[in-house]
Amino acid sequence: MIVQFIGLLVLSQRTILTVEVTNEQLKVGSAHIDRKYLGTITALTAEQMRQLRGPLSDPAGYMALRFWLSRGVKVEINDPNDPTPYWLISSKKAQPLAAALQDKD
Repeated sequence: MIVQFIGLLVLSQRTILTVEVTNEQLKVGSAHIDRKYLGTITALTAEQMRQLRGPLSDPAGYMALRFWLSRGVKVEINDPNDPTPYWLISSKKAQPLAAALQDKD
């Protein structure tokens, strides 16, 4: 049991989702997109996130999820060359992330 606990602890640390917002790009894990292609940005409640992860999910959407985080942000993509309709990003701090993405300065 102790070995399992340590294994899960190590695994959770190795799978930390890094989200970085710069003036030019949004980077989530190894994925990145220019901010000029970001559309509507929505901070999601736990119920909205559950719906978008499950019954309302679009298979073409990019999902950067951590099962232990119940909230997140939906970022619609407005790039005619990208078939991805949106990014769904888990976040403990969904409101500040959405605000940072909406800030165009």
